Amino acid sequence: MDTIDKENHYILHTYKRLPIEIDRADGVYIYGKDGKKYLDFFGGIAVNALGYNNPRVKAAIGTQLERYMHVSNLFYMDVQIELAETICRISGYPKVFLTNSGTEAVEAAIKISRKWGSSRNKTGLLALSNSFHGRTMGALSLTDRPKYRHGFEPFLPDVDHIAFNDVRDLQAKVGGATAAVFVEFIQGEGGVNVISDDFADELFMLKRKHGFLVVADEIQGGIYRSGKVFSFEHYGVHPDLVTMAKPLGGGLPLGGVLVDEQLQDVLGYGGHGTTFGGNPVACAAGLATLKELSERKIEFHVAKVGGYLKQKLVELAARFPDFISEVRGLGLMVGIECKTECAEIVNELLARGVLANCTNGNVIRLLPPLIIEEEHVDAFVANLGEIVQEHSKVTTK
Repeated sequence: MDTIDKENHYILHTYKRLPIEIDRADGVYIYGKDGKKYLDFFGGIAVNALGYNNPRVKAAIGTQLERYMHVSNLFYMDVQIELAETICRISGYPKVFLTNSGTEAVEAAIKISRKWGSSRNKTGLLALSNSFHGRTMGALSLTDRPKYRHGFEPFLPDVDHIAFNDVRDLQAKVGGATAAVFVEFIQGEGGVNVISDDFADELFMLKRKHGFLVVADEIQGGIYRSGKVFSFEHYGVHPDLVTMAKPLGGGLPLGGVLVDEQLQDVLGYGGHGTTFGGNPVACAAGLATLKELSERKIEFHVAKVGGYLKQKLVELAARFPDFISEVRGLGLMVGIECKTECAEIVNELLARGVLANCTNGNVIRLLPPLIIEEEHVDAFVANLGEIVQEHSKVTTK
């Protein structure tokens, strides 16, 4: 059997895989075993912030492998502690709990919120419509995406959803029994939807009034993706907890939840734990990634190239108003909303050697490595423009 036959035979079919057998990857490109080269504008679903094959990250992994790959979290690990110190310094939060993934970070945030609320008669958890927080049962309870939820009921009790950017619905649903509100300030899976200033302002006003926690889900929008360390910084607010993952481990499994001062003692010894979370090899990769991003002053690069990308896409939308309805996002997290299903567009980009993603049915989602340059933007927009033009010709016939 070849690789594809073996995959069909041995692995549960939960992923609709692309027809590419990867040989290697470097920079912003992936190379198939057939020799074809792909410009990656999806970045491992926002994981590969530094692209592929970064020398500093590889060296850090190798050095740590020579020391030790894994020990219990009952031991002090210098690389884990140095990573935690770096995360806290960059973020301004005092403490972090390290996990293997974003879903685990959300689960930890749920437990902290519920534990904090237990002595205050606050059990209610709220998230937004069209949200995505993960696939484990707690995270899935917060996720408001029917295609992920169907058949897995019942979910956690005392969980509800607020209509996205609907201030009146927010006002109606929060109250004295609310423990926490979970917010993606930029929804990724939901179609790259950006929280409005009015909604953010009202959320934090109501937080002061009712005394609930705000949890920022920065798993996809964080670690400089938006042009700032976290996307909530665009709103001048300070959430109580912050979940993060994806780019944090430089390509290895690593996540975490940051907590503000009032929450740093909520979990005592044994209150939560993980066997593999904060793995030393992943921490070494994460530390190298954060240092590289910081030294490159990547936030300025993301703002510049992200602005260029959005400008070019807005110009494309102006040329094809019957095909593209909106371009939205922050930094290098961009959504192109189409007036038709976009799966075929993404497949045609793939045939041309360009990787993108279709989410929410009609939104082309772009999450390229943060190191892309304007020449890569030009290549992407040129290919997309040619495809849209061909589709427009067919539509007008």
